[in-house]
Amino acid sequence: MASEVQRTYRHRLAESVHVEAAPRALFDHLDDHESLASHMMQSSSMMAGGAMTFTFDEGHGRAIGSRIGMTGKFLGLKLEASEVVTEREPPNRKAWETTGRPRLLVIGAYRMGFEIEASSTGSRLTVFIDYDLPPWPSRLLGQIAGRFYARWCVQSMANDAVRAFAA
Repeated sequence: MASEVQRTYRHRLAESVHVEAAPRALFDHLDDHESLASHMMQSSSMMAGGAMTFTFDEGHGRAIGSRIGMTGKFLGLKLEASEVVTEREPPNRKAWETTGRPRLLVIGAYRMGFEIEASSTGSRLTVFIDYDLPPWPSRLLGQIAGRFYARWCVQSMANDAVRAFAA
């Protein structure tokens, strides 16, 4: 079931990969937000050594309307975003979107998600992000690094799924 009114975002990036898994098994893996966003919970150069912590409501991000909180630090600056699951159509599609005003450095409000199509040898996974740049004063940094960061996010999610099901 999709949300009735979708916000329009100025930027979009997507990454498609082949995953050696049946669509249902892949969906179940990606439906666990901690598995899906594991790249954000580990210290990395993209996070300048920082990491994000996630909090979940009772739906744990696995139901439409379920809420996910994200907090962390980047170079000493506090980052935070609240997300809500807006679409969930097992085993084909899931999407979530920021609510309120996220406090991020290189991207602003966003909608992320994934789509899964069956293939003869597994699944075709597409991970996407639709996003706006952050408000001033971070907008300049967003113009420089927003696309790079968004690409890292979708590629990390897609490649992590491939690795999870590699033989």
